[in-house]
Amino acid sequence: MYRRLLRLELKNFIRNPQFGTNLALRILMFFSIVYFALMFMAMPFLLFFFAKEELQTDPLLLFCRFFLYYWAFDLVLRYFIQQMPTQNIKPFLGQNIPKNKLVDYTILKTFFHFFNWGNLLFLIPFAVLLVIDGFSFAGVLMFVIGILFVFYFNNFLNILLNGKNSVFYSVAGIVILFGALEYYGVIQLTQFSETIFYSLYSIPGLFLIPILLAGASAYYTHKVIRQNFYLDQGLELKKAEGKTENIEFLNKFGVIGTFLNNDVRLLKRSKAARAAMISGFFFLFYGLLFFNSLYQSDFMKLFAAIFVTGGFMMMFGQRVPAWDSSYYPLMMTQNVPYQQYLKAKWSLIIIGILISMILSTAYLYFGWEVYLTILAGGLYNLGVNSYLTLLAGAFNKQPVDLNSSTKSFSGSKNNFNFKVMLMMIPQMLLPMVVFAGMKYFFGMYAAVGALALLGLIGFLMRNIIFDQIVKAYRTEKYSTLEAFKKTT
Repeated sequence: MYRRLLRLELKNFIRNPQFGTNLALRILMFFSIVYFALMFMAMPFLLFFFAKEELQTDPLLLFCRFFLYYWAFDLVLRYFIQQMPTQNIKPFLGQNIPKNKLVDYTILKTFFHFFNWGNLLFLIPFAVLLVIDGFSFAGVLMFVIGILFVFYFNNFLNILLNGKNSVFYSVAGIVILFGALEYYGVIQLTQFSETIFYSLYSIPGLFLIPILLAGASAYYTHKVIRQNFYLDQGLELKKAEGKTENIEFLNKFGVIGTFLNNDVRLLKRSKAARAAMISGFFFLFYGLLFFNSLYQSDFMKLFAAIFVTGGFMMMFGQRVPAWDSSYYPLMMTQNVPYQQYLKAKWSLIIIGILISMILSTAYLYFGWEVYLTILAGGLYNLGVNSYLTLLAGAFNKQPVDLNSSTKSFSGSKNNFNFKVMLMMIPQMLLPMVVFAGMKYFFGMYAAVGALALLGLIGFLMRNIIFDQIVKAYRTEKYSTLEAFKKTT
């Protein structure tokens, strides 16, 4: 049965109208995986010899001391990048196939994701080095098994995070709580992490706890997915009082105001849009990971500043026009003015950036230099990255289910797009190079001024830039229509 389902997915990939694009992306992903695989294989040697020769410390203790931070980083990275294995489940649900088989197949595919097996490329060489150095073979084996199942626990937790808001808010609350406790000196997470994970090596049988946690999370994930694995799941209409919402003030802006009214309704009514807006808000706390340290480079500080002020831009902007995928074909028959449509989305993004810049004034607590860095990132987002984000949206052809959260258990696709990720590289690299270079030669004020100047130039050239963005959307129009018409 599993082999048959896999064969059907292969046929779907080959017969897809966007086969060429998908194949090119798979090739790029393959080279990316090879690159990261080589890095994972080199890291255990760097860690081991750096700990032994430079720090004169136990490499296993050093690993355990900071592993909790890597665990949190791995979970965040999975949330934004790792896709829930998707398939067109409707034809299968109408067949004489046990639903448990379909659920098992969906979950089984996650085991073959690079986020899971890629960690072995680090753990196995690291374990060999530890055994050669005199560590107990049995202890190292228990440690590797325990750490591996910690990653499998992350795998299932990530699925729950993207499917149940209660799990997302609970985990986010716990992470914020522990971050606050460490910040105010109540606990030291490095000591806590060292004690917990070194015990996997030193205490026999403790490695069974991660196995049990991974098994429990797998069972609960299977149960939750199984409960949502129905054709009519969520189709029953709920009785509610109908309301017509309209912001009169926006009507003064003509066609753009009409589109803005629609987007405000979207953010208020759609689960997916609200999830994007809430995720964008949480980006405001991203700077706490960087600005609390005195040893971060200017590159990384500006990197954090762009995320702090651009959370809504990234979470909402890159899904234009996918937010309107359910009625996009109808829009295209109405001679919708593309430029006004895109300017309305851009205006909403600008509002989100401005609100983030205002709220981020709380970072003044860390000093004027930190706040000026955030101000520089915000100004660059206003005048440059807002356009690049809209341009990236022209190539995002994965429709959004407005009635679901960011990802769903019913088979809808993750809206994170690899091509969009590639287009984010110049969004990050250019401002960091300009900022670091100007600060090194001319100081902080010159660095902020340079990014502000780029933002101002971008704002003044908005009409010329929008003409180019509109051309890109028109070029991709028919392939976008074809993609949005496909069921997901």
